[in-house]
Amino acid sequence: MIRVGLTGGIGAGKSTVAKTFIERGAYHVDADSIAREVVAPGTPGLARLAQAFGPEILAADGSLDRPALAAKAFVDEESRTLLNSITHPLIGQRTQELTDAAPDDAIILHDVPLLVEGHMAPFYHLVVVVHTDAQVRLSRLVELRGMDPDDARQRIGAQATDEQRRRVADVWLDNSGTPDRLASAARQVWEDRLTPFRDNVADRTPVPAPLELVDHDPDWEALGERVVNRLWALVGQRAQRIDHIGSTAVPGLAAVPVIDVQIGVADPAAADDLIETLADGGFPSVSSAAAGERFHSSADPGRPVNVYVRSADGADVRFALDFRDWLIADESARAEYLAVKKAALAGANDDPVSYAVAKKPFLDRALARITQGLTES
Repeated sequence: MIRVGLTGGIGAGKSTVAKTFIERGAYHVDADSIAREVVAPGTPGLARLAQAFGPEILAADGSLDRPALAAKAFVDEESRTLLNSITHPLIGQRTQELTDAAPDDAIILHDVPLLVEGHMAPFYHLVVVVHTDAQVRLSRLVELRGMDPDDARQRIGAQATDEQRRRVADVWLDNSGTPDRLASAARQVWEDRLTPFRDNVADRTPVPAPLELVDHDPDWEALGERVVNRLWALVGQRAQRIDHIGSTAVPGLAAVPVIDVQIGVADPAAADDLIETLADGGFPSVSSAAAGERFHSSADPGRPVNVYVRSADGADVRFALDFRDWLIADESARAEYLAVKKAALAGANDDPVSYAVAKKPFLDRALARITQGLTES
């Protein structure tokens, strides 16, 4: 199974994407429905809200008067924090109960409006963001939902910014067109990415990494951050450090578009202990590498990743960091390495092993140069 987080600003069009995925078999866990369920009449959640915000948030029949609650809960950060401290734990508990009940082969769809605000992105195999400009969303809320304009602006302003959503988005669906166009894009995501991803995780099948050199992509920094955060969410305190390494971590350097990450652990036994955890999380084991090291690769067809699990106090961990930092600091070293990579690719015949072997003499020389530089300093 894989867990997919679906989010976007209020009025962005998440329901169209959710409907498209559900029609194709997604196991739907709807945060809005759960949020209503945990504060239904007679629940402890509703009682706590009434105690915190006053009995005037209750309708005549004892149910929650949502506009009355919004008028109190969205006036400032302190009030929003109080609201969230009451509802979020209840929503989280019920969400986990529903998730645990999902079939083993499910694509679990968590429809979570405040996914970004709740810092939940690392806990999903993949995050889908539906985007619409704020002004368009405002018009939809006022014209189609009948919301008061000031209330709508307040709701939009209280949510994450577009930039914050972009940093966590594995899939960015633009809803500036028609609902049919958005549904078509969602269908393509389901067929080309979600279904293969789910099957690859089940079969423990890594996705072959591309072997081509492309210009540096500024998005690699955010992508590396997402992968690192995802791995921390998976392995927790069993890791001593997790770092984005390799060429994609070096601004301005052309690279094979694969995010390289290393996990530093206590010893080889700790590396073995992570094999199934990483595989369940979307990073199946490929092989044992050097002594005490495990190599994993991504099962996501849209996100090539290599994960090296190494002893945290080993020489390989230190060299990966020193080599990355040396390339960042030294323009001539970057140019030299780029020439080496071009030559290695030209002779590799699409064989990753040949490519790695061709680069090794330069890496050995780099180790000596870096060691000498550290000694001299």
